[in-house]
Amino acid sequence: MSKIKVAELFYSIQGEGRFMGVPSVFLRTYGCNFKCAGFGMPKGQCSSEADNIAERINEFKFYHELPLVSTGCDSYASWHPKFKDLSAMYDTDVIVEAIIGSLPYKEWRDEHLVITGGEPLLGWQRSYPELLEQPKMKKLKDITFETNGTQKLQPDFKLYLYKWTHKKGYHNLTFSVSPKLSVSGESRDEAIRPDIVREYEDLGHTYLKFVVATKDDVDEALEVIELYKKEGFGGHVYLMPVGGVESVYTLNNRTVAELAMKHGLRYSDRLQVPLFKNEWGT
Repeated sequence: MSKIKVAELFYSIQGEGRFMGVPSVFLRTYGCNFKCAGFGMPKGQCSSEADNIAERINEFKFYHELPLVSTGCDSYASWHPKFKDLSAMYDTDVIVEAIIGSLPYKEWRDEHLVITGGEPLLGWQRSYPELLEQPKMKKLKDITFETNGTQKLQPDFKLYLYKWTHKKGYHNLTFSVSPKLSVSGESRDEAIRPDIVREYEDLGHTYLKFVVATKDDVDEALEVIELYKKEGFGGHVYLMPVGGVESVYTLNNRTVAELAMKHGLRYSDRLQVPLFKNEWGT
């Protein structure tokens, strides 16, 4: 029986990207290859909020007790090593039971499955086929992987996804790719991998979603978009405002929307911030 280390599993509405507003089950896996400590910080500086919370780890017994952060990665607990024990390792059959139990009718209808992180393609690719082939998952029609676009698909998993999308009936696979610009604090050489994203596009609907705050961020995004296009990428591109808490989000959401319009790009909101204050499990 395969296992997956789960940071969160919850039912909500999709707050970002192509399927904004769609009822979805979110499976947030533990582990990521990036820290994204630059978000919300002056250029060149990194947030220490997650590390400061980690120094108080003994104060928290459960994942949902952790405080939110206003700078850096807003899902820091899904990758920071100090919080790894708050994410449990579960058999895939246990995960399926939790997924089905979270659905309003205890079966798949119009809901989507969103596999996110951390970076969901980093360490669990071999476990997903076993998860998805469970009998109670048969009616699932829509899967989205929310990824940073740096993880190559393993041959066996790539073949499985191809077969899943070509099963009899409607099966929709989406890769929501959020490449990390310099505002994240990550290096371009590691964060921008058009060759890998082009591979995703061969399997399912793939779009890019850039987290930005300023005109400079958007100018960099435009430059990076051209790198993806040169590799053959032909999908849509979204701009999304920085901000895991409402005070930060509201400082730049209108600016980002106006810049998206100016450059003919799509705008993605972060509905979980104004609706639910981006609390864990939303």
